Formats: sequence, C-alpha cells, structure tokens
Amino acid sequence: MSDSPGLLARVPSGRGTKWLVLVGWLLLAGLLTPLFGGLEDYEDRSPSGSLPRGAESTAVMTELEKYSEALEEAPAVVVYTREGGIRAADREKAEADRATFAKLASSGESVAAPVTSKDGKALMTVVPLTRDDVEIDFAVKEMRERAEQGAPAGLGVAVAGPAGLLNDYTQAFENLDVNLMIMTSSVVIVLLLLIYRSPFLWLLPLLSVGFAAVLTQGVAYLLAKHAGLPVNPASSSLLMILLFGVGTDYALLLIARYREELRRHEDRHRAMGIALRRSGPAILASAGTVVVGLVCLALADMQSSRSLGLVGATGVLCAYVAMVTILPALLVLAGRWVFWPFVPRLGQAERSATGAWARVGDAVGRRPRLVWLGSLAVIAALGVSALGMNLGLSKSEVFQTKPESVTGQEQLARHFPSGASDPAVVVANAGAESAVVAAVKEVEGVQVGERAPSPDGKRVMIDVVLTDAPDSDAAMDTITEVRSAVHAVPDARALVGGTTAETLDIDRAQGRDLRVVVPVVLAVILLFLVVLLRALVAPLILLSTVVASYFAALGASGLLFEHAFGHSGVAWQLPLVSFVFLAALGVDYNIFLMTRVREEAQVHGHADGVRRGLSVTGSVITSAAVVLAATFAVFTSMPVIDMVQLGVVVAVGVLLDAFLVRTLLVPALSLDVGRVSWWPGRLYRRLGETPGPAAAAERPRADATVAP
Repeated sequence: MSDSPGLLARVPSGRGTKWLVLVGWLLLAGLLTPLFGGLEDYEDRSPSGSLPRGAESTAVMTELEKYSEALEEAPAVVVYTREGGIRAADREKAEADRATFAKLASSGESVAAPVTSKDGKALMTVVPLTRDDVEIDFAVKEMRERAEQGAPAGLGVAVAGPAGLLNDYTQAFENLDVNLMIMTSSVVIVLLLLIYRSPFLWLLPLLSVGFAAVLTQGVAYLLAKHAGLPVNPASSSLLMILLFGVGTDYALLLIARYREELRRHEDRHRAMGIALRRSGPAILASAGTVVVGLVCLALADMQSSRSLGLVGATGVLCAYVAMVTILPALLVLAGRWVFWPFVPRLGQAERSATGAWARVGDAVGRRPRLVWLGSLAVIAALGVSALGMNLGLSKSEVFQTKPESVTGQEQLARHFPSGASDPAVVVANAGAESAVVAAVKEVEGVQVGERAPSPDGKRVMIDVVLTDAPDSDAAMDTITEVRSAVHAVPDARALVGGTTAETLDIDRAQGRDLRVVVPVVLAVILLFLVVLLRALVAPLILLSTVVASYFAALGASGLLFEHAFGHSGVAWQLPLVSFVFLAALGVDYNIFLMTRVREEAQVHGHADGVRRGLSVTGSVITSAAVVLAATFAVFTSMPVIDMVQLGVVVAVGVLLDAFLVRTLLVPALSLDVGRVSWWPGRLYRRLGETPGPAAAAERPRADATVAP
C-alpha cells in the first residue's frame, strides 16, 4: 500500500489547504450560528406527534382537527379531594374556581358544575381547553395558581387530564437541551483529560464537536423547515448527546492513528495525510453504518421512532464531516506540542506490542474456544432477563418524578369511574348515530357519554366512558370490542380513538415496526461489513455478535430498571430504537478492530493478525466506548423515563461491546474459525498459500498497515 495520502486526505492536512478548510468552517459557522436553537420552533409537541402513522386513533385525531375549535380540545380535569369527606367550604371553593376557569375554556364552551364522587370524598371539574401548546401551557398554569389560592385547609387540589399531562410534558423539556449540552460537554472534557493526560489536546476534539454542533443545528433546522424533517423534544435532545458521543469517538480514533504516524514521519502534514488515508475507510464505514441504520427508522410507523432516527442520522453525518476536515486541520496547525507532555517523537517505539492489550490477545489466543464459549454463556445469562420484560408504560409512569397531572390522575382513579376523565371517542357519520350508539351499548364495560356534531352536520363525536382504567389491558380489550361493534354498522364509517385506543395502536405499531425495521437494519449492516472486509464469514460472525450483545444489553438493563430504578416496565419504543442504536454503534468497534486485523493478517498471518489487531486498537477503542457510554448515561438526568431507559440500554450495550464482545468474543471466534473468516475473499486464498520469497516480497510492509 502506498504511503502517499489521497486527494481527500491531503486537503485538510496540507500546508496551505489546511487554512482553506479552517476559513471555510469559520465562514460556515458564521452563516449557521443564527440558526442555532431554531430547531425548537419545529418540534412537534402535539399528541398526534407521538402516534403511529395510519392507525385508527391517529385518523380520529386528524378528523377532529378538521372540526371547529369546540372539538379541537384537550380537557383539563381539576380534582378536589378530602379524605374525611367534601365540606361546604370545599364546594364553594370549587364553584368559585369554576367561574375563573370558564374564562380559559375553549371558545363557545362552558364549564359544567363540579361533579361529586360516589364516596363523597372528591369533586371533579372538567375544563375544555383548546388543543394548542401555547394556550394549554398558559391555561393550565393559570388554573393551578387559581386552584391553590384560598383552598381550605386539608383540601387537596390538582389539575390533571390530557391538558395537565401535556403541560407537564412540555415543561419537562423546557431548557433541557442547554442543560444536557452543559452536562455532556463536561463529561467529555473530564474523560478526554483522563485519556490524553494533556492540558491542551482535549480542546481540539471539543472545538471540532462545537463546529459539528453548529452545522448539525443549521442543517436540521433547514431540513425541518423545508423538507419536513420530523422533530420532537426527545429527538432534539438526543441530537446533541449523539453528536458529542460519536464525534468524540471518531476524534479519538483519528488522533490515535495520527499519533502512531508521527512516530514514523517527521513531517506532521504527511503524518496526518497518511493517518487520514488509513483510518478514513474504517471511520467512513462506521459513520455510514450508523447513518443508514438510523435512516432505516424512517420505515417505522411510530412517528417518535422516525424522528429519533432521522434527526440522529443528521447529527452523525455532520459529526463525521467535521471530524475528517476541521479536526485534522486543527491538529496539523497546532503541531506536535499539543500532545504535551507525552509528545510522540520520530522513531519512538510502539508500546502496543508489549502492553496490557497484547497480553489480553495472548490469553485469548491460548484457549480461544473456551473464551468464546464462556463469553456466550455470560451473554446468554444476561439475555434471558430480556424475555421477561414488561413492555409498555402507563401515562402515570412517563415521568421520573410524579408531576401534578399524575398525582391528580391517581386521585381521579380512586374516587371516580376509571374512564370518566379520559373517555374513548367514536367518530361516525351523523346518519348512523343511533345505530352506532346502540352498537356501543351492546359492549360490556362502557357507558355512552356526550355527543357533538361536526360543523357541517355530517359527522358526530360520541364519548364512551370505560369502566376499567384507561391504561389497563381490560380497557384495551374493551376498545377492540367497541371497534368491532361500530365497524359492523353499515355506512357509519365509524372510527374509535382516545387515549386507550392510542395505547392499543402504539402496541400494535411497535410490533409491526420490529418485524419490518430490524431485518432491514441487519441487512444494511451486513452489506457494509461485506464490502469493507471483502469477506462473508467474518461479517456474519460480527453480525451474530451484535444481535447477541443487544439481547444481553436489554436483559442487563431490564434488571437495572427493575431493581435500581424501580420501573414497572419498559417504554414501547425501547426494543426497536435501542436495537437500531446498538446495532449501528456497537458494530463500529468491530469495524475498527477487524479492519486492523485484516491488514495485519496480510503481513503476519491470520492468528498473529488477530492478536496484533487487538493489541493496537484495544486502548483507543475502549476509550471511545467509555466516552460514548458516558454521554448516553447523561440521559439518566432526563425527566421522562423512555429517554432514561434508552440512555441506559445504549450505555450498557456499548460497554458490553467494548469489554466483552470486541475484547474476547470476536477475537476468540476469529481465532477458532481461522482463515475461513475471510472466505471467499482474496485474503482467504492468500492465507492458504505456502509463503515463498516472491509471495513475501509482494506483501505490504509492516509499517504500511491500515489502522483506525
């Protein structure tokens, strides 16, 4: 292999062209900085933004949005409770509040008198609010302030219902992106200082990530504005954490290779050019795998999953561009001194051949079959835990700490019929109203509530109160029966929506998305590995370890959720989204390992190639994994449980990949399988030949190997 850098590698590493790269990035940052933070304007915080495409409950939501403002409502439910029984003063308070709440209600809507619970311990006032984020936030805040003022001693007051829950969810993400960026950057700085033990070097990767962040925010904003990129609060928060994680990973890998080349070449520009040329394919394959894997989430019906995937892919792509352009330019501009006090000198010996990772490689090489069998046993033990996970979280389990809407909902459930505050909704043709109502009444466990016609009189909305709690399995079974009943009414075009129906549709959509997206992601990753490694067996081995590692991470995380975090289950989208992230991010470390193994095998043979590949890449890959895991661990500070769980699973999975799969399982399997790993490629045939003088002369020199 030639030591000459390619054209793309020469641009950021060249004596003159590095300045062009730097000036170009400064100009780009100047143009895009005004767009920083503008992505929030395009976040979809509406209820329909988290619903699956094409689901019946989504169709109901869409149809209601066509109606007048009177039907575009999210009710706020105010609950007054006193364990000793409601008193006259409590009723006076509720009536006084009602007059104030009426001013906040949707146009043309009135607020009914407070309803007393059968046990006499609670009052409930339902306030119809316009389904608009800004108006709901203002109205709920006003209602909570009013409800607290002048409340008789001992009277509990809470504002709950869909409007209260929506307000609490919105408030949970207020200023969250800034806080997450501060926490993530702090974690990365500390880890880079520990890894490099240099007071200067950490600045360059972090500065490069800063450039990448400006580019990412600008590109995402423009895509959201002009191309309909789906954005929600969770994906917006994920964007910066993912950017810091993968950006720092790519920086670590490039700097490690650059340091290696500085020991071989006096000219730092030439050293960076060669480092880029040799590490570039692996970094490109890594970024490409992650980007395409995340883009596969566009096939999902769940709009929240689509947003996480497409927004995340944007961030990874921008991080890759920054790390192979501005970072090399900054490094060669700074010179060798930036590594102080451990400055790499020309001719300095490599320590990887005799270090700790070399000893790990030797240990794996002595008993490879025992090592991979033992590794699989650990993975299997952890993976078994994933089989018993409880899938799905109720509305009251969305937050890490209970906000007012959740405590209020719990009080409603204690004192009123379970579905009274959150009924199901049937939308049907007005001409079939009587038949639809009759069909609903035939279903056990429901009561027909209020009815409202559409402005044109062609459709009607019917409230259906469920006897069971809206988020219970029994309630979802009832929704299925109601749908069957109303769908059978001729010419009714009846649809059933509401919170319970949405939960049911989300459950079904998640199952469908798993069946569709997972095979596509696996196929894409396999294709990338086959092209990169120019073999079939090794990619199949790596893909199998990725799947095994995913189940182990999910199982281990499930134990943490149950015993450390106290979660009753896992979020609906966690299995799919975590699989895509772990499959794409986890295979990265195998890519960096096996590309180096392949190049070492061409010079030293397969067995020595595996050991050398592990010893050379061990330190940098482990460091990269720790950084990535730590950045995702920042998710545990988020207020919503689904993002907390995603951060935990990815962090656990990345660490398992780095310390178990990439360190023990993959090298042991490669050693046990032998040169067949590279079948049917050219390397497989070359390793099968008897080495001779001519063959040895044709092989690359030991110092011309490719490494990340």
